[in-house]
Amino acid sequence: MFSRLVQTSSRQREIAEVVLRNGWDYMRQLLTGGKADEPRLPTPAVLRNILVELGPVYVKLGQLLSTRPDLLRPEYIETLGTLQAEVPPVPWEDVEVVIRQQLHQPLAEAFSEINPIPVAAGSIAQTHKAVLRDGRRVALKVQRPGLEQVIDQDISLIRLIANLVSQTEFGQYYDVVSLAEEFAQALRNELNFMQEAEYTDQLRRNLSTSRWFDAQKLVVPEIYWDLTTEKLLVMEWLDGVPLLLGNFQGIGYGGDVAAEKREISTVLLRAFFQQICLDGFFHADPHPGNLFYLTDGRVALLDCGMAGRLDPRSQQIILELVLAIVNLDAQRCTQLTLQLAPPAQPINRIQLEREFDRLLRQYYSMTIAQVNFSKLVYEVLQVARNNKVRIPGNLGLCAKAIANLEGIARALDPEFNIPNKIRPMMTEVFQRQLVGEAPVAALLRTALDVKNLSLQSPRQIEMLLDRVTSETLQWNFTIRELDPLRRTVDSSANRLSFSIVIGSLIMGAAIISSTAQNSQVFWVSDVLFAAASLVGLWLLVSIWRSGRLR
Repeated sequence: MFSRLVQTSSRQREIAEVVLRNGWDYMRQLLTGGKADEPRLPTPAVLRNILVELGPVYVKLGQLLSTRPDLLRPEYIETLGTLQAEVPPVPWEDVEVVIRQQLHQPLAEAFSEINPIPVAAGSIAQTHKAVLRDGRRVALKVQRPGLEQVIDQDISLIRLIANLVSQTEFGQYYDVVSLAEEFAQALRNELNFMQEAEYTDQLRRNLSTSRWFDAQKLVVPEIYWDLTTEKLLVMEWLDGVPLLLGNFQGIGYGGDVAAEKREISTVLLRAFFQQICLDGFFHADPHPGNLFYLTDGRVALLDCGMAGRLDPRSQQIILELVLAIVNLDAQRCTQLTLQLAPPAQPINRIQLEREFDRLLRQYYSMTIAQVNFSKLVYEVLQVARNNKVRIPGNLGLCAKAIANLEGIARALDPEFNIPNKIRPMMTEVFQRQLVGEAPVAALLRTALDVKNLSLQSPRQIEMLLDRVTSETLQWNFTIRELDPLRRTVDSSANRLSFSIVIGSLIMGAAIISSTAQNSQVFWVSDVLFAAASLVGLWLLVSIWRSGRLR
């Protein structure tokens, strides 16, 4: 089916040519209709080249994969994290058509000025600077024309590849069909600027006030909802440059540039700590190109189209897991990993703990300042993945965000260290979780629960004793994996019984054949031999079909 589609689709033929030209043997086998063996990825550099040659959609897919250290090894994450689509800007005439189609009013009534030269061009959209009729400067993010058709074709191909790979053990364990749907949905969300606008607005509200950092030093652009559509995003214009290219002047720090950089790195860490551990909603791609240093000394958080969410239980487990990693506690890492990601199949808990211990032991002799925290988190995820523990995708997004953040912070402040920075905040968070925002109210609720328990306990104890003395108490036990074991034992017993019956038939036929004196009885031995042959053949076929012949 796949080979026929490649022959009939120019886009798929183009993809096949790129893959074959780069020598990816596994994909060559799939494209020619071969059997789907266990997936074998090319080297990181080759995979990066393939994605770049395939175009903007696959570059975006590579960028999404770079946020999943739970699926790929660190060398792939690092290589794919540098992917950028090298695409020329769309001519202004085509961009203007898209803007006019998206606006509900004439262009001149909405904007007094639009710069036809883009300030940035990406795989999904390009950005132009404009001025509203009331004088406010804005950024127009305009979707590239004709992108939906290309993405539809590529998503169909991704799904087809996922269906083929799903025939393998790897594909079934990682549920690659669901992963393909997840990536397809992420790509479609990239095309819907209303989704990005909602994410941006929520981050702006969450970070507008904070007890963890000076909210005046971090800004998220305001969205102009009356002009924003699915293909046109209109937001506040912020003057600045990428953070690591900023011309720091030590504004507000007496000209001390080093102090300003230390403060910026601390603000970023505290802001993301709040997003992940308190808000449960975080910017999932804070790479250097999405953090700007503004002319007034503030830091802007841009491009909020990729975001992650965490439920309260996951937040608490992640917080404790980070603390366990900081304290190099292998046993606690094992417990929390299994709580966060219950294994899809039984695992060797002792082996998992032993591998965590072996990993963390490498850091025992290091000082806190020497520990690369993001690398350590990646290695913890790698150990979990090697032991068949399926890590939730949002934890991969967290790890990627932490890695980007630590890289930026260390570039600003070489002495920056995440464990030293987050320990005080983690202590305060644990205290708040223990007593709550209103300690008096929490104490009163606890007292009420104790009162209810004291009133109900005598009656419940009386019922228990009554059942024990009247012999009506029943215990229900459920033992995991017992039912598959029972079926296996039953199947083995049945096969053994059939084998005994076959042997008996053969022996009976042999006895009758050797002792028979006339042909009137001799046919009985033939019948017994035929029955034994049929039953034996059926037994061999059933064992062969079960896959347990060896």
